[in-house]
Amino acid sequence: MTETEHRSLHVPSLEEICEVFKSGLQKNYAEVSVSVVDCPDLTQRPYCFPVKGLRGKSRITDVGSGRNVNNKRLDKVYNINTVANEINLPGAYFLGAGAASRKSLGMNAEMIFSVQAKTANTPSVNRSYIATVNPSDGSCDIDRYRDKSCDDDFMFLSNLYACEGKPGKVIEVNVKRRTGQDNFVSCMRKSLTDHYGEKAVGIGGTFIIQEGKAKIHLMPREFPTYPIIRSDDADRWLKFYEMNAPLICQSVFVSHDPGLDLRLEHTHCFSYHQEGGHYYTDTTPETVQYLGYFHPAELLYRIDRPPVGPVTGEQS
Repeated sequence: MTETEHRSLHVPSLEEICEVFKSGLQKNYAEVSVSVVDCPDLTQRPYCFPVKGLRGKSRITDVGSGRNVNNKRLDKVYNINTVANEINLPGAYFLGAGAASRKSLGMNAEMIFSVQAKTANTPSVNRSYIATVNPSDGSCDIDRYRDKSCDDDFMFLSNLYACEGKPGKVIEVNVKRRTGQDNFVSCMRKSLTDHYGEKAVGIGGTFIIQEGKAKIHLMPREFPTYPIIRSDDADRWLKFYEMNAPLICQSVFVSHDPGLDLRLEHTHCFSYHQEGGHYYTDTTPETVQYLGYFHPAELLYRIDRPPVGPVTGEQS
């Protein structure tokens, strides 16, 4: 494993985070409910995760970067089990967003992480999904990662929330009808930034877009021949879609970057109706509904921060 840096995060009480979230969300949604609840059993549908909850030695892990694309580090492959050991949490459960291993799949793919790393005595349980562009008609294909590959690898970047997967208290967020400009995740992240300033707070969790539609992108199966430096470079490479609820989203966000070259928010989603990918925002503000469960992280790990280079457009 390459260089790893870590920091302690500011960890407010769940009740305090509820109030902070509520203050930001009420500026952006017509109906807002935020409370501390027992986490639903995440092994059940529609989640079908390998663990019941989001608690226990929680960490945020930022691995690699979209900058790897322009630094010609397209062969950068990471392994979730190695990451678990690097953050001192063998057997950790990971959720989040990143790029699937091209070496494993033979193509680019959006990775929707839901995987429990292996231990000395137990194998990994990988229930991650991948979203790819169908080569025949340009539509979205959603597949279980285990149906395509037996490894636990991923490619040049990921943003992950890790924990022991224990049940317990979490923050439930339920909002309807967007009235502002920020997307669901950005609204919560910015509320933390406004309240805590340079005290970095990290959050991970899962949410469902229950009603409405969303703007989603997929990476094409092949990389472009031109460098991706500005956002418009990325936009002419990526494939954009409007996709339908219900969409199950895995999200990681951090309120402040303490000098580690972090990606502050990243969300990928999957569905049982062959739609998913990288979430931007909803496109039906008058009808959209979100329901999410979140928990703060105690520690922040930065793995394989890439060399300084041009900032890459929105990736993966």
